Amino acid sequence: MRDWPLWTLRWPALAYWLVVDLAALAVVTYVIVATPTPSSADVGRFAAVAGTAGAVIIGSSIYSHRLGETERNPWAAHLCYLTAGIIALPPNLLVLLLFGPALHGVLTQRPESHRWLFTLSATALAVFATRFVFGWSHPAGELGMMVVGATVLLLLRSGLIALGLHLRRPAAPREEVIGEPIDVILGIVAVSLGGLMGCVASAMAVHTLIAGPPMALLERAAQLPQWRRSAQRDAKTGLSNAVHWDSQARGELAKGRGDGRSMAVMLMDLDHFKRVNDQVGHLAGDAALGAIALLLSASTRRGDLVGRFGGEEFVVLLPDASPEVAEAVAQRMRHAVAGLSVPTVATDGRHHVLSGLTVSIGVATTGRFGYELPDLLVAADSALLAAKGYGRNLVEMA
Repeated sequence: MRDWPLWTLRWPALAYWLVVDLAALAVVTYVIVATPTPSSADVGRFAAVAGTAGAVIIGSSIYSHRLGETERNPWAAHLCYLTAGIIALPPNLLVLLLFGPALHGVLTQRPESHRWLFTLSATALAVFATRFVFGWSHPAGELGMMVVGATVLLLLRSGLIALGLHLRRPAAPREEVIGEPIDVILGIVAVSLGGLMGCVASAMAVHTLIAGPPMALLERAAQLPQWRRSAQRDAKTGLSNAVHWDSQARGELAKGRGDGRSMAVMLMDLDHFKRVNDQVGHLAGDAALGAIALLLSASTRRGDLVGRFGGEEFVVLLPDASPEVAEAVAQRMRHAVAGLSVPTVATDGRHHVLSGLTVSIGVATTGRFGYELPDLLVAADSALLAAKGYGRNLVEMA
């Protein structure tokens, strides 16, 4: 248990995530114990909603697998049929519907299972809070109440999750915490379709099948933001890849030129990285890269752009940074990397802790080299080579 990634969370985040998880467990337990046995009509509606949703999600998964697509997250489809369940099913059968996202998390290999559990718990709390708004025993089906209920579901679920992600990493960019506009639109579409699905299921269960095709279209559309983000991220570190970072940096530099702001570019290279790969193994090397990426994301300022440039090289754009500030940030990062201890597994299968990692950093500023990204990168690279030549584990200003 001491090795669980959960314990790596900051204390405020750890406390909040555990409270949400325990609250969801308490609510689900109460619902199971306190709700009367469902009627045969309720079971029929449950079968219609769950069967339609299951057919769509499984069918879409098979289709994606045949196309060789990356890992999917059918969150929009889950939100859709859970909304239908809020309207059409008794609370204890609504608990069974929550087994859908739960089962998806269990069957899908996840490096951060505690994050999936937190998201599931936040969803469960939002679902039962919305059911309470609709009416616990006899949910209302009026249009106004449906709009209110959908708003409660979306805002409460996103609010619970966003607060947890913010506590986890306060410097995280806004889109990482609350999502992008397309995610909000997809959420609204999901609960709208779910509301229609629930009304149909309440009137005649078998007609719920008609919601299958639009749900399948929604499920596919919900993957587009994830696929776009995957194309922008480096697979090993989660940072912006070189192409995406280049595009973002050029935009920030153009704005900085217009405002006359002082900016800086840092190139960072892990010293003697080949020794890590050769002596401990490539998996250990990947662990070191991932640890440094997390460190950079946590130690840079809000608005700084961090990316992986390739191999063991990272790049950072520092907006609103004078040469003195840029050098101070670089020195802070250098000291932070030197203090890292990275648990990993060596080639012999034994647990190993990487320590003594160091980085060399080259810094170039707009005050000296202007706002053209290629000029700044060339200058920073020259300073980085000088840091390597002077003995490594150094910061050099171009």
